Amino acid sequence: MAKRLTKGEKKLFGVCSGLANYFEMDPTVMRLLFVAGFLAFGTGLLLYVVMAIVMPEN
Repeated sequence: MAKRLTKGEKKLFGVCSGLANYFEMDPTVMRLLFVAGFLAFGTGLLLYVVMAIVMPEN
């Protein structure tokens, strides 16, 4: 069965944990990548909001 990208355990919307499960990495690392993207480029927050709207629930 193919992997599906879905929201994971919710801290805020479940986006980071869903991505971490999909890529088989630690959710904390994914959260740090989103914070770094926000601080460095300003796109981390926009990307997070879009993914929170688009990603399906489990």
